[in-house]
Amino acid sequence: MRLLPAGDRAVLLDCADPDEARAWHAALVDAADVTLGARTVLVRGEPAETRRLVTAARPREVSTRPSTEVVLAVVYDGPDLDEVARLTGLTVEEVVTAHTGTTWDVAFTGFAPGFAYLTGGDPRLHVPRRDTPRPRVPAGAVGLAGPYSGAYPRESPGGWQLLGRTDATLWDLDRDPPALLRPGTRVRFEVAPPEAELEEQA
Repeated sequence: MRLLPAGDRAVLLDCADPDEARAWHAALVDAADVTLGARTVLVRGEPAETRRLVTAARPREVSTRPSTEVVLAVVYDGPDLDEVARLTGLTVEEVVTAHTGTTWDVAFTGFAPGFAYLTGGDPRLHVPRRDTPRPRVPAGAVGLAGPYSGAYPRESPGGWQLLGRTDATLWDLDRDPPALLRPGTRVRFEVAPPEAELEEQA
């Protein structure tokens, strides 16, 4: 692990791999304001103090059993569903089955508040980002990029391959904590009931 400056109010732990980053995050999360990245941990605070804190800490083994599980109901009608099927050699139905058929884990968050990078899904769904990002992706859009899946917490630009949409509130400042999906959370996708059925239940 390399300890690097990050402006005048933080230091950055540059780790060898995601496992080491998660171990350092687990060691520091209760003692400092930290953000976990793919292979980094950002520790906010006065640099000299945060360096002392990091130097005194030791990486902590991370439990392989997530503390919580979240189920996201998805309407699979995304504009890139056919393209994902073409890229993977699967049918559209097989893409949906693969996406819902495995459990995903929140590896880290970033890009936008509440945006979680999910790993551990079916490897057949590894697809590249779009050649041309969209200037506007709606809140709740569910997509794929490389080995990751994720859902956009708010409208923003984005280059992920969009499979569908969820109505889940992924980021809410009135909630504690605001993010629905946090590192260590397990996520399952399921096919949302038809809208007609939802209207009958309302």
